[in-house]
Amino acid sequence: KDRVLIKLSSTWEGIQAGKILEEQHGIHCNMTLLFSFAQAVACAEAGVTLISPFVGRIMDWHVANSDQKSFKPAEDPGVKSVTKIYNYYKKFDYKTIVMGASFRNTGEIKQLAGCDFLTISPKLLTELSKDVEELTPFLREKDAKELDIEKVTMDERTFRWEHNEDQMAVEKLSEGIRKFAADAVKLEEMLKERIQDIENGS
Repeated sequence: KDRVLIKLSSTWEGIQAGKILEEQHGIHCNMTLLFSFAQAVACAEAGVTLISPFVGRIMDWHVANSDQKSFKPAEDPGVKSVTKIYNYYKKFDYKTIVMGASFRNTGEIKQLAGCDFLTISPKLLTELSKDVEELTPFLREKDAKELDIEKVTMDERTFRWEHNEDQMAVEKLSEGIRKFAADAVKLEEMLKERIQDIENGS
């Protein structure tokens, strides 16, 4: 049970569901579709086990919606987002695990060395295995502790306002939910077909 995480979308309602599952039922949650700092703070305050901020999808949005079509790793909007979240969590001793996800290149991965967890595709893992450059952690808890960061509180009203102010996060969250909903429909159809096959003796 401890190794199983239920994946939930990082809407306000999803985060509160995660809080209930964690506190009342001991069910670990992985909060996904996380694109804004408001989402990250709300997840930390809810005490969920893990968040999965999407590095590559954030960068994709900025490439599509700005004149800049490439970013150095340190200036990558997705990398900067995860770095900000990591530092905030460590500064204020939140136990929620930060797992960077959705990488587009190894530069993003190396720039987030030191993050709690990273989920990396086989293709990028292969590229990393051939990289002989010495890797220095960019994210370190002791460095985060020394940062001058203000602690914020994320009630529902503040969450909805702060998240809504981030156009990228609003668009990517709604897009992700639509894709999840479409996948759920596909899964239901597949299960119906499989059940019918079993009932028909196929």
